[in-house]
Amino acid sequence: MSVKYFGYELARTLSDNLPKTPAQPPTFIGLCSKPSTQNDLASAWVATWCEALHVPVVFHRKLWEYCYVLQALFDHGALRSGARGLGFGCGHEPLPSYFASLGIDVLVTDLDPGEASARGWLSSAQHATDLGIAHKPHLVARDEFDKRCSLRYVDMNNIPDDLVGFDFCWSICSLEHLGSISRGISFIENAMKTIKEGGVAVHTTEFNFMNDEETIDNWPTVLFQREHFLEIERRLRDLGYDVAPLDFNVGSKPLDRFIDTPPWLHDQSDYIRSQWGTDSMHIKLSIDGFACTCFGLIIKKSHPAA
Repeated sequence: MSVKYFGYELARTLSDNLPKTPAQPPTFIGLCSKPSTQNDLASAWVATWCEALHVPVVFHRKLWEYCYVLQALFDHGALRSGARGLGFGCGHEPLPSYFASLGIDVLVTDLDPGEASARGWLSSAQHATDLGIAHKPHLVARDEFDKRCSLRYVDMNNIPDDLVGFDFCWSICSLEHLGSISRGISFIENAMKTIKEGGVAVHTTEFNFMNDEETIDNWPTVLFQREHFLEIERRLRDLGYDVAPLDFNVGSKPLDRFIDTPPWLHDQSDYIRSQWGTDSMHIKLSIDGFACTCFGLIIKKSHPAA
């Protein structure tokens, strides 16, 4: 608990001391497929997207995922009025509302509520039971949201054949919950069928970055290793897709070396939460004993698939 406290305190201090500069318009970065790092979260491009989402910059991997997806889509020209986007396992994400505010038509998908309840997603508030849950009023008016966004229940292990013709698709920490590493890889391949020529897919998932020998597979949450991302890259390139270069550097700043461990704040007493706040502040964490962080993949459909 002492290590957790000082890790969170360091993260809060670092975020409080970030330069307070005027918001800048998005610029091309050319992101790689990469893990989340402290340098990323202290960067100008993350600050730009936090401003767009109306949230403060904090050192948390979930915030990195939102900003990573937005920057990757911007880099590939997908954030434009009239585009069509498809989100997998969206839950309570703010991205559909932000896309709608740009004039983008979005299909929000999530697991059928009955299946989600059986897996415990409803009780953890990580599932979109109806479209209203995905609406964020601070990002877009409800009438514009309803005009631009729709909801469909989709099993990511069995993507319907009629989901095609999108300019981009994305998923945030969803594909590690499909039952196995092989299913996660198959989902990434199958999701490419939903986007049109020139479209882009962006996915984030769990990266077991410290252990190349052992990991978790065939379980409700699986952990991908370096070898699996290399396999994904090879398979996608064989199918004719372009994969942003893989960068496995997990960073060397203090928060890159702080690996948070259970118990998480939502499991703590009301008193502890009142003293520490309600949000964890970490980029890396232990999942069943494995040091993990988020890893983002960017795939462009620029050539016909074989």
